[in-house]
Amino acid sequence: MEKELLIRHLIQNGYLSSKEVIDAMREVPREIFVPESMKKHAYDDTPLEIGYGQTISAPHMVAIMSEALNLKRNSKVLEIGTGTGYHAAVTAKIVKDGHVYTVERIEKLAEEARKNFEKIGIENVTVVVGDGSVGLPEYSPFDRIYATCAAPAVPPRLIEQLSEGGKMLIPVGGRICDLILIEKRNGITEKNLGGCAFVPMIGEEGFDG
Repeated sequence: MEKELLIRHLIQNGYLSSKEVIDAMREVPREIFVPESMKKHAYDDTPLEIGYGQTISAPHMVAIMSEALNLKRNSKVLEIGTGTGYHAAVTAKIVKDGHVYTVERIEKLAEEARKNFEKIGIENVTVVVGDGSVGLPEYSPFDRIYATCAAPAVPPRLIEQLSEGGKMLIPVGGRICDLILIEKRNGITEKNLGGCAFVPMIGEEGFDG
């Protein structure tokens, strides 16, 4: 019931519109991806602490990003910042015959995410421990790329790994940042989708840490 109230809230407020994204958010149990102490808040529309200074994104942000990326049934997707795996699980449900590659720098969180995917039978996600700011060139190009952490600028290596016609969504700025949608089609176009708040991206591409 709490999940259905959340879905209705997201639809009524214009965050959710496509059947594919609505179905995916209905199918994925958010409570699996939050710490035991937070389970009663699993369907609150807010970010939740998951340890190691990281958070699970608010459901409305997962909805906004999933809708903006226009994910296809067979998309090959790169996610930067796995956390406990909730956003990747929603993406995996949408792309169905496609595959999600997700990079997490904190090994304990990566392990937790793998267990969570196994619990709910998601098999089209590969979790890699590493520096997300440099992407995963060995699996590129990707049809879609998105980051769940804020970069001070768009990482050039991620643009290189985006396929022609592909889309990338990345928060740019400090903790208060702008959600930037990038499309690679005969060059690069950028569109600002508005303000948001994310933990910082940490990596070798001149980012924090």
